[in-house]
Amino acid sequence: MHPLNTALHTRRAFLKRSSQLAIAGVGLPTALNLAAIGEAAAFGATDYKALICVYMAGGSDYANTVVTYDNASYDLYSAVREGGPERTAGGIALARNALTPTLLTPTDPLPAGRQYALHPKMTGMASLFHAGKAAVLLNVGPLVVPLTRKDFSNSNLILYPRPPKLQSHNDQTSIWLSSHPEGSALGWGGSLADLALSANSNAMFTCMSVSGNAVFLSGQEAFPLRVGTAGLAYSSNLTAGTMYGSSAVKTAYDAIIRQSSVHPFENEYNRVTIRSLEAKAKVDEALTKAPDSGTAYAQFPVSGNSLANQLKLVARLIASRDVLGVNRQVFYVQASGGYDLHDNLIVQQSSNLDQLSVGISAFQNAMNALGVADKVTLFTASEFGRTLTSNGDGSDHGWGNHHFVVGGAVRGRKIYGRPPPVSITNSGAADDQWHIGSGSLLPSTSVDQMAATLATWFGVPTADLALVMPNIVHFGRSDYPINLGFLG
Repeated sequence: MHPLNTALHTRRAFLKRSSQLAIAGVGLPTALNLAAIGEAAAFGATDYKALICVYMAGGSDYANTVVTYDNASYDLYSAVREGGPERTAGGIALARNALTPTLLTPTDPLPAGRQYALHPKMTGMASLFHAGKAAVLLNVGPLVVPLTRKDFSNSNLILYPRPPKLQSHNDQTSIWLSSHPEGSALGWGGSLADLALSANSNAMFTCMSVSGNAVFLSGQEAFPLRVGTAGLAYSSNLTAGTMYGSSAVKTAYDAIIRQSSVHPFENEYNRVTIRSLEAKAKVDEALTKAPDSGTAYAQFPVSGNSLANQLKLVARLIASRDVLGVNRQVFYVQASGGYDLHDNLIVQQSSNLDQLSVGISAFQNAMNALGVADKVTLFTASEFGRTLTSNGDGSDHGWGNHHFVVGGAVRGRKIYGRPPPVSITNSGAADDQWHIGSGSLLPSTSVDQMAATLATWFGVPTADLALVMPNIVHFGRSDYPINLGFLG
């Protein structure tokens, strides 16, 4: 059996103390939903490290992102995706010769002659791979315990538990980012931050979201600070010296939020408001003082790429780390375009992956220019992969997916994980154990393993990994190692 340790899902061991800080998070309509920052921490750090989650909302199509390339596998892929004759494009299959410029040549060749190429629009990502700054993780997805297809087919869900509501956007987004179903208030990025708060002199800037209020960044005490590409997300009616265009209104507003009240919730509301104002001032100051080597931001596109704009802001915030007073940070950005491609897959995915590749490449170049490439690791995420089979003009919801890790600390030019077979016969053959219907992949690597590897690099002690990813306690055997080895 695989009993679940519910205590790890609901509390953090380091928060089990005799008294808790009497602080309540309050939503603020003119600012951010800033919750109080506590004093919990599991490790200190004097160096700087940052993690960036790039989320591809909608469920990205694995088969046309990291594309099987060797002749035998490509022919199977083309047949399933209704490709054209002589390995040309057709249906939702890409032409093999279009993949040649992005062919991946890893330092460790894959078994059985397997080869992969990236989507033709991902030349920038292919260049990062060959420069040793990027790696591919095959067939990653949420798992409670290791599963084979035989296990998955077993009706005993106590012995072989699986994530709830597979193929549901909302639930699988929550599972990917928090290890909990929809409605979770905790994410594993926030749990990482909980452990690292004491490393930062200003803990308010530990978790920063450039794309909404993501559960990924929510911890027990660490909460996301939402920023926009123009700086801290804030009411346009409130500026440095005026409110609604009036200095008198601003003066009155300042007096109101600083007055004492007999009502504890009003006092707390005012404290959160003041922290919000202070955060805005600090971020504005930091972005103004952000150093620029002259080339750090030059390769970001001027317009038309929302992800690149978000990553440019992340780069500026990283450059401002000393002003912000942080040694550990976790960021969340979201790729634009929409990856839920039940139709128009070929056209829309080309646009999506072009923006993804351009944005990530520009970001890595900025990290190189700022001299922090080995201190910053970026990774992709998406609620699920899609089916290998076509529904006519697209693909449907699946489970396992291929992902990327990028950064100077990445042991790059490698492809990690088990290459899934392209056959979808569901014959029960040993080499077909990762297909569970229509080319939907049963993950052979869990999100917990991926996250534990990132967390270890970030500085989390091995003994505390279960505080970040509760299900990691079910892994650790030779075929499902806790550390996947893609970071130095």
